[in-house]
Amino acid sequence: MTSKISAILPDLSPWRSSRDFRLLWVQGLIAHFGSAMAMIALPLQIKDLTGSPLAVGAMGAVELVPLIVFGLYGGALADAADRRKLIIGTEAGLGVLAVILLVNAMLPEPMLWPLYVVAAGVSAMAGLQRPALDALIARIVPHDQMTAAAALNNLRWQLGGIAGPAAAGLVVAYAGHAPAYGITLAGFAVSVLMCLRLAPAPAAHDAEKPSLRGIAEGARYAASRPVLLGTYAIDLVAMIFAFPLAIFPFLADDLDAEWSLGLMFAAISFGSVLLSAMSGWTTRVRRHGLLVVYGAAVWGLAIAAAGWFDNIWLVLVCLALAGAGDTLSGLGRMTIWNQTIPDELRGRLAGIEVLSYSVGPQLGQVRSGAMAGWTGTRAAIWSGGVVCVAGVALLTAALPKLLRYDATTDEDALRRRAQQEAATRE
Repeated sequence: MTSKISAILPDLSPWRSSRDFRLLWVQGLIAHFGSAMAMIALPLQIKDLTGSPLAVGAMGAVELVPLIVFGLYGGALADAADRRKLIIGTEAGLGVLAVILLVNAMLPEPMLWPLYVVAAGVSAMAGLQRPALDALIARIVPHDQMTAAAALNNLRWQLGGIAGPAAAGLVVAYAGHAPAYGITLAGFAVSVLMCLRLAPAPAAHDAEKPSLRGIAEGARYAASRPVLLGTYAIDLVAMIFAFPLAIFPFLADDLDAEWSLGLMFAAISFGSVLLSAMSGWTTRVRRHGLLVVYGAAVWGLAIAAAGWFDNIWLVLVCLALAGAGDTLSGLGRMTIWNQTIPDELRGRLAGIEVLSYSVGPQLGQVRSGAMAGWTGTRAAIWSGGVVCVAGVALLTAALPKLLRYDATTDEDALRRRAQQEAATRE
């Protein structure tokens, strides 16, 4: 019985084998709890100031360009600079942006435009930071522990994602926006102190300086790998058409359940945590492309059902199922990326990945906000889920190599394993 339970529980091997992984795990939990507070407080403040779903959805529009520009540049920078210093600098920058939100919220009449400026700034900082974080994980975790590391990282993010939104809904409702932003600031301050304890992660001696040519080299590598293209394309389709989080405040109103807004955000994280907490079996999977496809399909179906049902409890169950599907797909994507991409290109490819899993949600916010103003909130949600499932099916048919990916036979995976083992021996 004990062995069966152990086979289901998360694999803790990365936690035991890497001190830096442990530091990043705890740091990320604290930082994400604080940022989740702002993630809820910011669209709620825009809603309170404007009453417009389009204004809330416009957050995605102002975040899009900085994310694209700084995501690509951040990827090139992660291959050319010390990844530890880059993470510390961007985390401090996010703290400064939290100060702006806090000061604005404390004004007698808070202004709208700083909220969009900060949203764009957060997008830029995230674009610079995420490639360095992802590339660092690929360096400090052994090759055969990548799926376990992805599951543990997702568990960390989603624990913050459950506690942060649930707490934010209560904090904003009973204390206002300023205390929520204050908690965000405190989280980033602690995070910076923990990141200072990470070991240096310098670039290779022959690393090129960030340049358009270097970014183009990374893009050419991605374009030459159908398996990578499939992971990016499926995630983009799923997020663009089935990421309606920006209009959750209006969904809560439509269902006459304003009290449920925090639970809607938390339900997605709950489903993700549940899948991560029972992820032990995923470490034995070798065909990770199947996880990508099936997980994205579950996400789309569950989002469609959430928009169709008019019972709030059924909606919450569907959102939890969606979170589990998204996590399953994410585990497959992260494992493929970290198992196959060479270290000298990992930052630049991580920059492309930032666009894959971040631009999609931003466009999804714009799409859902605009469509909700045209067709109504619930129609905007369920129709997006249906299109997501159809898009995943078409992409799977067009890129069959993704389904056939096997970590034990794929040439890129075997090459990356040999590269990491050689670096360990040096």
